[in-house]
This record gives sequence, structure tokens and C-alpha cells, in this order.
Amino acid sequence: MIDAFGMTRGLAGAWVCLTLCACGALPPAQPPASEDNPVPAAAAASAAAEAVYRLEVEAPGDLRTLLTTYLDLARFQSTAQVDRITPIELNRLANAAPAQARSLLETEGYFSSDVTVERATADDGVPLIRLRVSPGPRSTVTSLELKAGGELQHKIDAGDKDAIALLKLINERWSLSPGEPFRQAAWNAAKNGALATMRAEGYPTATWSSTQARVDARARTVNLSGQLESGPQFLIGELKIEGLQRYDESVVRNIANLPPGSPYSERRLLDFQDRLTKLGFFETVSVEIDPDPATAAATPVRVRVREQTLQQATTGFGYSDTTRLRVTLEYRHRRPFGWNGQIYNKLELGGLLRSWEGDLISNPDPNRYRKLLAVSLKREEAAGEILLTNRVRLGRSLDSERIERLAYGEWIRSKLTRANGDKEDNRAVSLNYKWVWRDLDSIVLPTKGRTFTLETGAGFARSDTASNGPFARLYTRNTLYWPIARNWYSQFRVEAGQVFANNEVGIPDPLLFRAGGDESVRGYAFRTLGPIRDGAVSSGRVLLTTSAEIAHPFTHRLPSLWWAAFVDAGNAADDWGALDPAVGYGLGLRYRSPVGPLRLDLAYGQEVKKVRLHLSVGFAF
Repeated sequence: MIDAFGMTRGLAGAWVCLTLCACGALPPAQPPASEDNPVPAAAAASAAAEAVYRLEVEAPGDLRTLLTTYLDLARFQSTAQVDRITPIELNRLANAAPAQARSLLETEGYFSSDVTVERATADDGVPLIRLRVSPGPRSTVTSLELKAGGELQHKIDAGDKDAIALLKLINERWSLSPGEPFRQAAWNAAKNGALATMRAEGYPTATWSSTQARVDARARTVNLSGQLESGPQFLIGELKIEGLQRYDESVVRNIANLPPGSPYSERRLLDFQDRLTKLGFFETVSVEIDPDPATAAATPVRVRVREQTLQQATTGFGYSDTTRLRVTLEYRHRRPFGWNGQIYNKLELGGLLRSWEGDLISNPDPNRYRKLLAVSLKREEAAGEILLTNRVRLGRSLDSERIERLAYGEWIRSKLTRANGDKEDNRAVSLNYKWVWRDLDSIVLPTKGRTFTLETGAGFARSDTASNGPFARLYTRNTLYWPIARNWYSQFRVEAGQVFANNEVGIPDPLLFRAGGDESVRGYAFRTLGPIRDGAVSSGRVLLTTSAEIAHPFTHRLPSLWWAAFVDAGNAADDWGALDPAVGYGLGLRYRSPVGPLRLDLAYGQEVKKVRLHLSVGFAF
């Protein structure tokens, strides 16, 4: 490996080592205390703490920090054995300081610096060494030339599109671009980043065969070049599974999506590992290869898992504006009666919500689809109304790295008792499709990325209090997380929906829309925004809500505790012409716990002219 700048740093490092060895051989400055030479213990400790010399560094801010951290003169001044430095050794350190300082300044791109040392005596008699630094102009990167060697170059010469794209990707991701100031740390990071990209994209044995940073101190330019030796491209081979005792290997193999002979990439293995984790069968999952060039043509993929128990019960407590105080009981069996699937039950008891959900879910088939049968019963109170809902769903789902798909048929019945005593009893049968796309830096605590949800459905509704007839439904929810500055974060949300049907058709209430609450328009109670009929809030056939929020940590010492400011607006209505958005705004607290954000919001509802507290917390054990 050739690195012109690295050679310069190596010589400087060797000189520093010789200096340190010389300092380590220093004789003791004073004889030990005795009856003829008494030294009180406190005085001895004080003397050890007193400086034998004083160092002053005159340099621009960051460079001064660099020099006072790494110069030998600075380091020895703060050690416990400073009193062992003799005048001869102090003189040697002072004489060596300019060369050492220039070497340190070169790591920050200053190759024509002027460093001088002045010696004096302070008022208290302590020797004073003053280091004056004029760093001069900083050198910048003017050119970059990256080449490939090995199998990658052979593929490029043969016109392989993937190989050409990989070399282009390495150049695009290069972090020390022409026009930027040269720094040794940035140069090292750029080389490591390029190597990591190549290893992650199918060449795990890649190395640098040469790197150069050619410096022209007069022109203040640095020309960078390097050649990456790719080694062989690795192809997927046999899948080896370790740790399975209770579950079939098909649970793992059906979601692998790693056909033998396909190109290896780190992302493919991480996606496979993520799919295994989402299944809920395993406590820990590890997917890796052995980067042995001898097996590059068919490298085995080793999967190590530690299984969850067959049965699991969970109890949780929480509070939210939607449900008030609540307790949840969950039970899961991962192989009931030896069947290749799971049973899941959840019972929730809250002040305003009581519900039971029961799911029967098959394990993924070779195409990664899962069949499901879901039943739910729910009793919900909101805006002085009581809503009873029964659902049965039958369908199948497909989960990939960023996308969730769910297609299902549904039967639903709702009984609504309004605040004025009126009652509705509506039923519907429909076919539905739900599509969720996520691109987030973190699923649990996102700060950057987007989510997009789309729900569509069509069916036939029957009612005891209204007309029967066909209907269709469309709903979408979109959220953007975006860091706007250092430690400043923003969040934007748009939610919209519409039910398409004759105005006389009785649609079950859960298929209609209302607004208000923690995840809708803050400043208003849950489901209290919608069209007014006979003096009471009802559900509408169109919905539109929006939200904008900025957040910032209180201090760098408490990075998980944030304050937030937000504005929400929206409403539900019978049609778009009647939509009258209600506005809510306020301030909030965020605690970013490992299991998700805990939120406390104080919001003012402009329509009701009241302040409302929104609290969403919870934990499980």
C-alpha cells in the first residue's frame, strides 16, 4: 500500500516514540524525605501538583485544541510526574515542539504552517514556553481518481451493468469530494466508506491495493487516488439453519428469498434477518456468511436463531385520551395443535373502550404469503355515543422490507346509540386491500423518512334504519419526518378519506369518518369532530386532517427529552363542500423511550375555545 501522506505521518510518529522513550528514562529530581530532609505529606502532594513549566499556545480555536491535546509539551505538563522533567529534558521538548506541531497541523490540511517557540520566565518564576502558530492557507482536494481491480474490473471491461453501477455508487458515496478541505480523518473515513460499500455489495474480501494523497503545499492542492482490489464476487449458496427445535425449517426457508447462485449483498442478508425477526418466533436472529474466497462461488448462508417459547402471555397498562386508563391481556400460541401457524388473542379493558381480538395466522408459504382469519368485538364510547362493532375478516398478507400488503374480505356490523337516544343498526360485506409503505431511519423512533398508507374497499351495505345499497371506500394517511437543522426535527401529516355511496344508504359507522384526538386534531376529544345532526356530532363520508410539528431536545445532556410545538387542522363532513376544518395548536413534551415515544400535549381547540391535555403513555411486562 502506498500512501504519501501516511508516510509523512509515520515518520512523525516514529520521532514522537523516540521522544517518549527519552522522557521515560528521566532520573528522579529529588531524594526521598528523611530526618535530614523533612517534607510534610501535604507539601509533597502540593509540589507534585505544581507545574515545573507553563505552556501557552497561540493558534486559531480548533487548532489550539488539537495542539494542547496532542503536543508532548502539553501532555507532560498535566501528568503526575511533571516534577521529574529536568531543564535539559524540557529544552529538548521545546526544541522538538515546532516539528511535532507542524506534523499535527498537516493532519488538518495545513502544509505550510509557521511555528515558533519563545522561552521566558513567568512572574512566579516558573519557566514559560510560548508556542506561536501561523497555520497559513488550508489545502483543498482538487481531484479524485478511483480505480477498480480484480473481478470487478473484469466485469466492467465486459460491460456488466451491475459492476459499472457499483463503481459509480462508490464514487457517488465518496465523502471527501473535490473542493472540500483536506483532513486526514476525512481521508481515512472516505477510504473506509468506499471499502465498506464494496464489501456490502458482493465483494466481502475487497481491499485497497494502493492509496495516495499527493500534496502540493505551494498550490495548496491535494490530489487523491486509489485502487480497490475487489477479490471474487460472492454468490449465495446453501442455507444452513441452527437453533431450531420447536418449529419447522420451512418457517425460515419460505421467507429467505435467497436462491442459490444469486449475488450476495449485505442488504439482502439484513432484510432476511429483519423478516425472521418480524415473524415473532425467535428471541434472537443472526444471518451471516463466511467470507472465504474458496467458497465464493457458492458461499453458505448461516442462520442462527434462538426460539421463543411456544406460548406467551403479556399484561399491559396504559393511558390515552382515546381510551382513558386501560389494561390489556395478550396471549399467543405459536404452534397450536401442531398446526403450522399461530393463534393470537388480545383483550383490552379501558374506561371508554372494551374490545377482544382473535387472530388465526398461518406461517408464510413459499411465496411469503400468510393466510389469516380475524374476529373482533368492540364497545366504544365517544362524544356521548355508544358504538358496538363486530367484525370477521378472511384474507392473506405479504410483508416485505418496506411494504405491507393485506387483501381481505370483511363482514361488519355496527350498532350505534346516539346521545339523543336515536339508534342505528348497519351491516356490510366488502372486499378490501390495504397497502403500507415505509422508508424510515427507525421504525420505533423515526426522525427521517416517510410512510404512506392506502386503503381501498367496495361492498354492499344493509340497514334496519336506512336504505340498502353498494358502496366504495378510499382512505390514505401520509407522514413525513424531516430533520430541518442540527437537533431540530419536523413532522408533517396529511390524512384523507371518502366513502362513495348514495346518501340514503346506511353505512356501518366504523367505515365512516370522524376527527379529533391524539392522532387526529389535538385540542378536541376523540371522535368529536364531524357533521352535526339534530344537535349531535355524527360520522361523515369525507375526511381531511393535517398536522405540522417541530421538536428539539431540551439539552444535549438529555437527548431523549424533547419539547414540541404543533398545529393541527381538519374535520369530517358529509361532502367536501361542507368541510369546515377545525384548528388546534399547542406545546408538548416527548420522551423517546426504547419502546417508542411517550407524549404529553397541551392543545388549544380554536372552535371550542378550550385547552385540552393529550397524554399517551403505556408499558408492558
